[in-house]
Amino acid sequence: MCGIVGLFLKDKSLEPLLGEMLTSMLITMTDRGPDSAGIAIYGSENPGRLKMTVQSDAPEIAFAGLDAELSAMLGGTVLMEVISTHAVLSIPVGSFENVRSALIEIRPNIRIMSRGDTLEIYKEVGLPKDVAARFNVTSMSGTHGIGHTRMATESAITTMGAHPFNTGDDQCLVHNGSLSNHNSLRRKLRREGIHIETENDTEVGAAYLTWKMREGATLGEALESSLDDLDGFFTFLVGTKDGFGVVRDPIACKPAVMAETDQYVAFGSEYRALVNLPGIEEARVWEPEPATVYFWSHNTAPTSTEKAA
Repeated sequence: MCGIVGLFLKDKSLEPLLGEMLTSMLITMTDRGPDSAGIAIYGSENPGRLKMTVQSDAPEIAFAGLDAELSAMLGGTVLMEVISTHAVLSIPVGSFENVRSALIEIRPNIRIMSRGDTLEIYKEVGLPKDVAARFNVTSMSGTHGIGHTRMATESAITTMGAHPFNTGDDQCLVHNGSLSNHNSLRRKLRREGIHIETENDTEVGAAYLTWKMREGATLGEALESSLDDLDGFFTFLVGTKDGFGVVRDPIACKPAVMAETDQYVAFGSEYRALVNLPGIEEARVWEPEPATVYFWSHNTAPTSTEKAA
């Protein structure tokens, strides 16, 4: 099962409502995935600083004095905002690997959820409404975001098994489906120096796109390459700092629907995830085609690239 939602805002006046709108869409997908939920928000940027979202099952202990300790170790200021089981660290640009190494040394039970100039990821075990309430997602603003509700049919229900997955700066992915070649691809990507935390096949999909973009591909080109290199059935919804992309495998057995107006582009596993969006009655609504890449960016015109199955 699993449910996917996404919202890419064209109208800046809607940015303060991003979290509220995305949460409503996610809760609608609860019966597709009641085991865990997660939301990625692309929000504000602080030049010269990188956001690093981390998680702990014992936040009172793990986060106590963490900002001061990291600042002392790095010789630079680390700021921290604790939000339930997560904390958003503001660290100097270029210091991510040093911070990751420091966390392994001084707080080995802390898990890294995301990193990027604008990206924050919040995910936990539980119903979507409870996860969203825990992090007060409805109050969050931003330019675009994606969300996922998980039904854990093939693995344990854990925080690290929840989506979205982030494997590169400001890059994240949610997935509905199953990849059959993820084990061999995981080994290859690790040899290429891509850091992969879990055994989840979705993280491999995210890592694959990170690797392709590291090699010079655009998000659209990376998604197109995935149609050749990833075996299985999948619907990917991907975010980058500036963009939002969708691709389905050539069979396209997983449900998906999109809507576009002058104000936004929206994605849902089912149409009911979209029905409460403003102006939906006037939207262009369609089912994304199999083996076709759709991509929107705040910096370029929207594109779709069709690839023969």
